[in-house]
Amino acid sequence: MMGRRTMTEASEETLAIELADLRPALEAVLMVADEPLEAAALASAVAHPTATVVEALEGLSAEYTEQRRGFDLRNVAGGWRFYTREAYADVVGGFVLEGQQARLTQAALETLAVVAYKQPVSRARVSAIRGVNVDGVMRTLLTRGLVEEAGQDHETGANLYRTTGYFLERIGITDLGDLPELAPYLPDLADMEEELTEQVSQEALAAQPEEGAANGDDSADTAES
Repeated sequence: MMGRRTMTEASEETLAIELADLRPALEAVLMVADEPLEAAALASAVAHPTATVVEALEGLSAEYTEQRRGFDLRNVAGGWRFYTREAYADVVGGFVLEGQQARLTQAALETLAVVAYKQPVSRARVSAIRGVNVDGVMRTLLTRGLVEEAGQDHETGANLYRTTGYFLERIGITDLGDLPELAPYLPDLADMEEELTEQVSQEALAAQPEEGAANGDDSADTAES
């Protein structure tokens, strides 16, 4: 009898230790979740009964509210997830709308604006509008997922680019039609056709300086001028 009681007590002590670690375990899982998690999924992750997990989640939520934390744990649409507390919405909004954009250079923001209003558009046309080469900036925007390829121009074969759904998410709109009316202030691409054609011709000449020199003419000098 004595030995059996000792085993029971040991079992209860082990269970108590596991329950003590339950809340931190739930916090760790929720911290890396990118979508709301159902109580059953959380219960499976921490190896505890669903009812016990729900009780722990409700306790955590109440604790965060009592301590006036900047974040909250909510059960929304059947799933648990961390959210920023409504009282700090202005602070968070300011960081998202201003702080995140500040991480992009002015050149990147200007290039992104041209793509947003003139899409689908090629790099050459964006360069013509901005007056500078945008190859490096476009690579940055592609890497950050703000811009993506959108097929090819049927006339020139150049790759076309457009903004992504992530771009809409970052600036807080659901559709490109929600963009401010800035398009009229950007140059009309039709007015640039002559300039673009001349630019392409100059680049083609500059790419063949040695051939011109071998023929004894001054085409290389003309390309440089």
